[in-house]
Amino acid sequence: MKHWKETGEIFARAAQLQEAGRKVAIATVVRIEGSAYRRPGAKFLVDAEGGASGSISGGCLEADVREIALRVIREDAPTLLHYDTGADDHSVWGLGLGCSGAIDVFVQPLDAPTRETVYRVRELLAGESPFAVSTVIQGPASVGSVLVVSGDGANAGSTSDPALDREIVREASQLLSRRETRLHAAGAAEVFTEVFVPPPHLVIFGAGDDAIPLCSYAADVGFRVFVVDHRGGYLAASRFPAASRLFPLRPEDGTSSLPLGPNDYAVVKTHSFAHDREWVRRLLATGVAYVGVVGPRARTRKLLEEIGAVSTDRIFAPVGLDLGAEGPEQVAFAIVAELLAVRSSRDPASLREKQGTIHAG
Repeated sequence: MKHWKETGEIFARAAQLQEAGRKVAIATVVRIEGSAYRRPGAKFLVDAEGGASGSISGGCLEADVREIALRVIREDAPTLLHYDTGADDHSVWGLGLGCSGAIDVFVQPLDAPTRETVYRVRELLAGESPFAVSTVIQGPASVGSVLVVSGDGANAGSTSDPALDREIVREASQLLSRRETRLHAAGAAEVFTEVFVPPPHLVIFGAGDDAIPLCSYAADVGFRVFVVDHRGGYLAASRFPAASRLFPLRPEDGTSSLPLGPNDYAVVKTHSFAHDREWVRRLLATGVAYVGVVGPRARTRKLLEEIGAVSTDRIFAPVGLDLGAEGPEQVAFAIVAELLAVRSSRDPASLREKQGTIHAG
């Protein structure tokens, strides 16, 4: 879900620079083996004046990729980079990459032909539907060409080879249905297809001061955050700049206008027992899988008894991981940590205790 947010920021910046007449290049991680800080799809933008944003590693590759990106901009020629390190080697081409793995990075200039795809991607990132972006990274021709494929079949971009376009769109549609990002062949070309899945929603019920860091942190990690409250003084855009939308609602208004599906999350923290009780009652009638409730365990037990839901595995109360949190910022951090753990179906533990790879898939 972080991929969606980061790509939106990168493409928004790219469009801004293009509109100002400045040339830019985007570096994208297209393959990893072994240990790597970022996953395929991570992006790093460089403009012709040397400005940069985004990241493709823990900081060890960006300086080198930046210099290559400047050359790519000057020469208008995309390039595929390969960085490799073995278990007994603590440097990659003198860059100090201290992890045992291999990373392929594709660097492409964003020129006039790709402007259409940049704007199409930005449009799709503003919506709620999955889509795919396919880039030719190697082949006898069309390297750097980009095609955008959405679920309704609409697409943007072309390789200028109709047969190749059809093959790429066919493969991208299959990957889109499987929600899978990967490298694949299309004729004599090698193509990187990124699949973008809309981020989950987090709906926060209660716009008190302690909701401000929760909204900010959750948005930072990739949730699309919505805040609900009936008090206009609390429910102000200036208090929640990271929120996607603010809803002026009371419990009796119901949840029909709220984005609450089986892949979404809710945290109830109005600090009014009556309002919390009624919001929880209504949330349990929806398909939302996670209902976090702020407050002591005894309070939540009484709340559930009053609505006839004494036990449910969808209730997380007291909400958050046991991090010894104190104060609204730390509590918000503990809540977001639990949200991430639940979303990834992980049992929270120190990484030093984990066997095998850290990142799944």
